Amino acid sequence: MDAFIDFMLQYGYVGMFIAAFAAGSVFPFSSEAVLAGLQLAGMREMPLFLSATIGNCLGSMLNYWIGHLGRLEWIERYLHVPPDKVHSTQEWLNHGGAWMGILAFIPLLGDVISVTLGFMRANVVLTAISIFLGKALRYAILIWAINMV
Repeated sequence: MDAFIDFMLQYGYVGMFIAAFAAGSVFPFSSEAVLAGLQLAGMREMPLFLSATIGNCLGSMLNYWIGHLGRLEWIERYLHVPPDKVHSTQEWLNHGGAWMGILAFIPLLGDVISVTLGFMRANVVLTAISIFLGKALRYAILIWAINMV
């Protein structure tokens, strides 16, 4: 465990950004565990919050752009999202449009949401803003909860 903490501390905020980017995209990774470890190791909260939020948002926007390419077979093959899941999510997202990106923080479903918003060609600015708001709220709550420990 000490080696893991040393590794995280060595890369610090950049490591947090990379972990959050990976977790925000389709890679299975837990940025929350990295954030908790770095925060408990004494790193400052605001830079952790910013690097986690920005990295995670950019990961989700990568998903958006993959969806925007409009190749359902790529979405199915590389992201492992079945076409029926994309279509059902698309129907659900039609009600809220780009603002549904605020729910992109939800594990697993968030990847499908961001890919589908791209596939639907949702407004990129509103999508980015809504994704940012959802991710920022999640990391703020996580940092607050770690402080309560």
